[in-house]
Amino acid sequence: MPQTFAPVKGATIERYGPGERASNLQAGDFILTHGSDFFGNLIRLGQALRFHGEDRKYTYWNHAALIVDEQGSLIEALSQGVCETNISHYTPAEYHLVRLGSTATDEDRAEAVRFARSAVGDKYGWLTITNIGLRLLTGGKLAFEVDGQFICSGLVARAMERTRAIFNRNTEGIMPADLAKYYQVEPPPPGTPKGKALPAIAC
Repeated sequence: MPQTFAPVKGATIERYGPGERASNLQAGDFILTHGSDFFGNLIRLGQALRFHGEDRKYTYWNHAALIVDEQGSLIEALSQGVCETNISHYTPAEYHLVRLGSTATDEDRAEAVRFARSAVGDKYGWLTITNIGLRLLTGGKLAFEVDGQFICSGLVARAMERTRAIFNRNTEGIMPADLAKYYQVEPPPPGTPKGKALPAIAC
């Protein structure tokens, strides 16, 4: 059985451990997960430059993906581009499911999914992630984005803007830790088994 946390901003957070799979999925919700590969660790390191003190815990998360139907189809920005996958890809790993609840109407959810589907086939935002890294290292505020490119959390954040989410920075600068902080997704206790997602699929 999933661990369910108190609603925050109308949302409900559920944790699923390795081998567990969420049910009763609803389009427009999203997942946050934690990978321990080189790129995932690099994202966590970069996030640690922005998040300090009590907020440092949110850097645990380094990937996000949007649920687009009741069968668990996901749209996510992976290194090979924006792909449609399935939540079963993450069954061997730990992930947290953010159920939007009253923070999104059916119309909001449909608009979020339409936006995400329109991005399928777009490239991964390597320039965007480089820009975020430079801003974190130098303290600069100059931001840019490239049309037709997304990072995982930026894609989810832009979809969430179709609901009632209002972020404190441009969505191209939203990182997984930002989503976790906004929805108050608490990391599991130290030593909790994380498992490992299946290898990335080809788009």
